[in-house]
Amino acid sequence: MKAIVQTGYGSPNVLELREIDAPPVNEEDVLVRVRAAGIHAGDYYAMMGAPYGVRFVVGFPKPKNYVPGYDLAGIVEETGSAVTRFQPGDEVFGACKGGCAELVSTAEEKLVSKPESVDYLQAGAVATSALAALHGLRDAGKVQPGMKVLINGASGGVGTFGVQIAKALGAEVTGVCSGRNVEMVSSIGADHVIDYTREDFTQNGQQYDLILDNATSRSFAEYKRALSPSGRVIPNSGNAGMGPVASAMIRSFYARQQGRPYYSSPKQDDLLTLRDMLETGKIRTIVDRTYALNETPEAMAYIGQGHAQGKVVIRVGD
Repeated sequence: MKAIVQTGYGSPNVLELREIDAPPVNEEDVLVRVRAAGIHAGDYYAMMGAPYGVRFVVGFPKPKNYVPGYDLAGIVEETGSAVTRFQPGDEVFGACKGGCAELVSTAEEKLVSKPESVDYLQAGAVATSALAALHGLRDAGKVQPGMKVLINGASGGVGTFGVQIAKALGAEVTGVCSGRNVEMVSSIGADHVIDYTREDFTQNGQQYDLILDNATSRSFAEYKRALSPSGRVIPNSGNAGMGPVASAMIRSFYARQQGRPYYSSPKQDDLLTLRDMLETGKIRTIVDRTYALNETPEAMAYIGQGHAQGKVVIRVGD
């Protein structure tokens, strides 16, 4: 099968389209023929090998047959002997390892059926970013109806899902983004949108019950000015890097308004929640750009610029 293989650490030049063996299918696994694979900042950091600790996950001293991509949508090709929820021909989406390939083997519990109303490109970019938003808002942030929630970095992958999920949970939502993204963030349901190039949300006198920080663009002291007395800032660790994450973790033990960094792990119940939200129109995937499988290096370079509006998706197969 064709797959994008990472041969080292550094620029997108370390990504090559190669022929490799199809992955094994264990008894609880599902083999999926991939139609679309979302990529995100985590894939970019894995490619760069930064922070350095990433290399002990991806491969040390260099990657060995590492295929990027943690999200997919496609068609079930084969199922393991213990799989009960899916059969060949089913359309699915979810989480995986090695999504930038024609075939992916992933655990049954990391997949759900794809709604007919959602195409592969949209479904293939949901799992990682939407789960990060759901876990940050619903679980770490304990968002309740009527709360005032600010999403810092509202135009990126996690941010666009965050705006919509916070609205679905009944919050009054403010999105912070650059001027070129204001209209889009408003269109996905934000009650208020702040262009950070024109207005400093930590200086305008408004206060929020929760800030989901996808941008790590402010100090904790600055965030405190924008928090209600009982409010908290929750860092989305995916874009933060180890320094800010470690600082936030330490601070959370003594600063009441500092929420702890959270770990977002794919679970089928949460994927089913997202599936229902997609099917009912409570959330939709904002797809910025799509690239063919052999264009994955160009896609990764674009992500590295830090200006993607929503998600970047790799088209795989027909």
